[in-house]
Order: sequence, then C-alpha cells, then structure tokens
Amino acid sequence: MATEQSTTTGQAARIVVIDDHRTFAELLAAALNREGDLDCVGMAHGVQAGVELCFELSPDLVILDYRLPDGDGLQAAEQILARAPDMRIVMLTGDPNVHAIQRAASVGICGFLPKDGALDILLDVVRGVRTGEFVVAPALLSRLDLLGRKTVGPGPSLTGRELEVLRLMAAGQDVSTNARALGISTHTCRGYVKSILAKLDAHTQLEAVVAATKLGLLGSP
Repeated sequence: MATEQSTTTGQAARIVVIDDHRTFAELLAAALNREGDLDCVGMAHGVQAGVELCFELSPDLVILDYRLPDGDGLQAAEQILARAPDMRIVMLTGDPNVHAIQRAASVGICGFLPKDGALDILLDVVRGVRTGEFVVAPALLSRLDLLGRKTVGPGPSLTGRELEVLRLMAAGQDVSTNARALGISTHTCRGYVKSILAKLDAHTQLEAVVAATKLGLLGSP
C-alpha cells in the first residue's frame, strides 16, 4: 500500500520513493525531508502501487529500486515515462548488469546509483538530475566495465578529444562543466557529444556510456 507524507517546502522538489524494503524507504524518505530543497511526498512498495502513486501525485522525481516484488523497476519506469516523459527517475540497483542498464537507457532513466552507496552521493545526484544532468555513479560504471571487458571487440574510432569528453560524460558531469574542464566552449563540447552519440549509434549520453563500457573504451587512458 502506498503512503503519502509531505512537508512545507516552498520550491522543494517533490519526490516519490518506490522500494519494497519498507525500512529503507522510510529512512530514505526521512533523509529527503531533512533537506530544505527536497520533499518526499509519497512511498510505494511495488510496481503497480508505485505507478499509480506517480500518476496521482505527479512528482518531479522518482527514486526507484530495480527489484520489486511484482516486477522490476524498469517496468515501472516504462509506464511512468510513457505518460509523463518529463518526470526524472533515479534507479537504485545492487545488480549492475549490462542488459538492465541498456534497457534503462532506452527507457529514459536519467540516473543510476548502487543501492549500497552513500546517502550524500544520492542527494547530490537527485539535485543534479533535477537540473538536467546525466548521472551514473563511477562505482557502478567500474563494475560494469569489468563486465564490458568480456565483450570487447572492434569499436568505432573516437578522437582523443572525443575520448576525453566521453570519460567526463561517464563521470556524470553536465556539458557546461565538461566544457570548463577541457577549456572549450559549451557549443564545441555539445558538438563532441553529438559526434560521440553518432559514432556509438546512441540516442542519449547514457546509451553512449553503456556502449562505450561494453567496448572497453572507458578503460584507463
């Protein structure tokens, strides 16, 4: 059963938590509500209840567990984004398999974190994706890299600068931050991103990072 709880937040982001571990969900909701700019407005513990709650409350952001008792979080995300494509979703997972990440990339999930990660990192990610950033936890990518190396084969030819941009994308930074780090304009950086997407046959930065991970392009420089 879904439960709703709200606080007086002004312009705080309205967040729904979907997780079948009730204690975890309650602790996460309490942590969100301690932040002045974040507000957990509801919790659900399964796919169907979570989807219905999101349609009822129209939150700004959903924190969603990958494994749920009546399906997986990707099924919930597909239903939510089919009706509310601008809603942002951060997925928590203890199982960073490449197939799941590829599915999620195609669905439109905008953030990935390991479920056993630090709370302060989760809060930073939640704030980042609110402003349109693409975020994947480096710890998650490092585990995916080990899986991806098993399937390394011939890949696209990326320039040195494109590889630099790709690694910054994998670190979860936005285009403006990446441009400053490289000493180039935001417009130029966007051009490199478009080129990377085209070469990797990807539609989003997340798909590009997943593809690059499988091809072994995110190894040490």
